[in-house]
Amino acid sequence: MRIDTDLTAAPATPLVLTILSEGESYGYEILERVRELSGGELEWADAMVYPLFHRLRRLGYLTTEWRTLTEGRRRNYYAITDDGRAALARRQRHWVTAMRALSGVWRGLGWLMTAFEESDGSPGVTDRRRACDGRPRLCRDLNSALA
Repeated sequence: MRIDTDLTAAPATPLVLTILSEGESYGYEILERVRELSGGELEWADAMVYPLFHRLRRLGYLTTEWRTLTEGRRRNYYAITDDGRAALARRQRHWVTAMRALSGVWRGLGWLMTAFEESDGSPGVTDRRRACDGRPRLCRDLNSALA
């Protein structure tokens, strides 16, 4: 399935910042992680992602460091900054709001958001565990964003 450009670009900043919040990485590795997380549905081109890295660096959200590998190749490694973590937290809240709105419209997904909106100890915990089966990263990220 081909995903529209606006839907591919919209999550780019929070995806990159979230990936970097897990640890430093380089461009190709980030592209592969996005592909993995999306089940191969998001295919980012170099022409899209490297300008994003430059913009995020200019904003102070990430740092870069060139490293030479043992075979002599050079890679630019990216790491998230404290300002980047703060920006990520804001973006997560924005995306949760958008997801809630979509969930309200797309009733079929409502059970998933309900599972995450319940507090621990409530009846929603069983639903949350069921929703998280096989999706630990999704659930961790949503739980973090809703905290």
